[in-house]
Amino acid sequence: MNARRPLPAWAEIVVLPLVNIALAFITVGIIVRIIGVDPFHALSLLVVGAVGSSESIGYTLYYTTNFIFTGLAVAVAFHAGLFNIGGEGQAYIGGLGCGLAILALDRYLPAPLMIPLAILAAALFGAAWAAVPAWLQAWRGSHIVITTIMFNFLAAALMVYLMVNVLIAPGSMTPQSRNFGAAGKLPSMHDTLVAIGIQVAPSALNLSIVLAVLCCIGVWVFLWHTPWGYALRTMGHNPEAAVYAGTNLRHMTMLAMCISGGLAGFVGVNELMGVHQRIVLDFPAGYGFAGIAVALMGRSHPVGIVLAALLFGALQQGGAELAFEIPTITREMVVAIQGLIILFSGALVNMPRPWLQLILSSSRLRGEVPAKRAEG
Repeated sequence: MNARRPLPAWAEIVVLPLVNIALAFITVGIIVRIIGVDPFHALSLLVVGAVGSSESIGYTLYYTTNFIFTGLAVAVAFHAGLFNIGGEGQAYIGGLGCGLAILALDRYLPAPLMIPLAILAAALFGAAWAAVPAWLQAWRGSHIVITTIMFNFLAAALMVYLMVNVLIAPGSMTPQSRNFGAAGKLPSMHDTLVAIGIQVAPSALNLSIVLAVLCCIGVWVFLWHTPWGYALRTMGHNPEAAVYAGTNLRHMTMLAMCISGGLAGFVGVNELMGVHQRIVLDFPAGYGFAGIAVALMGRSHPVGIVLAALLFGALQQGGAELAFEIPTITREMVVAIQGLIILFSGALVNMPRPWLQLILSSSRLRGEVPAKRAEG
């Protein structure tokens, strides 16, 4: 019976995810060995590619920023008992809102006004796109997974139509908008650090990472230190108890999904304002779906999400270097590595749990026996 005791919080949050990651990497190592590559050499290249230079670290943190936004988006919905699988579409539409605001106003507003307004537009457009599936779930009983998947396809189709027929720059053969004006460009971290005397290599990292940190703090405060966050988590754990306590489940569903969509919309800030500096197609690049794995691995807690996002950011950047150095390992292999991590942290998340419960229970019993003898 002792082996079936629940895991302590520290084991649930730290040890179990680490064991799952270790199992995933062991599995990957076996596969890499089968195709004739030394897994330890591949791992060293992966690590060096991710954190071996200031440029590599910059790109790793740039990818991490997107994973934080989508991981937080999924986590907020998880806490409300909702599975928001529409982060990809919400990021797309959030970027559209951000870009439209800049294209309309970058010639009239200075950067201190334009940048906050564009960030707000990204959040509002992402929230509005998530609000429709939320309304369908709350008032019509439509399943949130089905509707959010459908809205991913709708967002992609809408963006293609707008870029090809409405927003394309005059004379351009590529479906992209005109370049943003100086007021609509988010400063890069390289320029910011150089301005205060810190020399780093140029990379795609920009000030949206500060926004990601603020979002982590905001989500933590909202979920664990406000009445609305408490009501939202209560709804996720026990809807009947939430109703008994006076929570309006329909309103709370709308609130959770709007916050989730707004957070996903910030991907557009990082990609469009910070990197591309124009509206382009396919900029979400799978971040919305990867955010599900980030939230699962991070146990839907902001600290865990940051750590999981760092891992996925390192895999994204280090994997590119790995594929360049060892042609046998293609980009598809790197995607397979991510897929195995998702498998072990998602579908197989509970596989090591009985082992950990047995080990911890055994160690607990060994500690209790000497204590009883000393008392006797």
